[in-house]
Amino acid sequence: MAPASLLAHALFLAGAILPLKAGGEGITGDPVYSMSPVGWVRKEGGRTAIVIEPQFQPALLGVESLSAIWVLYWFDRNDTPEKRRILRVHPRNNPENPSRGVFATRAPVRPNLIALSRCRVLSVTDNVIEIDGIDAFADTPVLDIKP
Repeated sequence: MAPASLLAHALFLAGAILPLKAGGEGITGDPVYSMSPVGWVRKEGGRTAIVIEPQFQPALLGVESLSAIWVLYWFDRNDTPEKRRILRVHPRNNPENPSRGVFATRAPVRPNLIALSRCRVLSVTDNVIEIDGIDAFADTPVLDIKP
């Protein structure tokens, strides 16, 4: 295995790379794409932050002047082939609600487990963005941030 492949494999095993491989096949047999987190959701002592990987810290320039950001993250705890195949749900997991397609809901089960939350920026220090909160678990991988 080439050194870059060994590093990627080690990062994948450590949970730093999402289980998608360029040139591989998804659940439908279609090609999938490779993504690596740019940071992680951290929650401690009643505070919530996005900790950006050090190599991406220069991308934070100007974030401190924003009142809010959109955080795209990965529903990593739902990433199984079975859960990716779920295409209809009862909203809020309530069987009394009529069944709807996952694209018409906020369900955490979907073909691609990308989530989106709008967060108020409280402060930016070094590679840490303190936010008011996020609908994600601690240690959730962050894919991108948008103004």
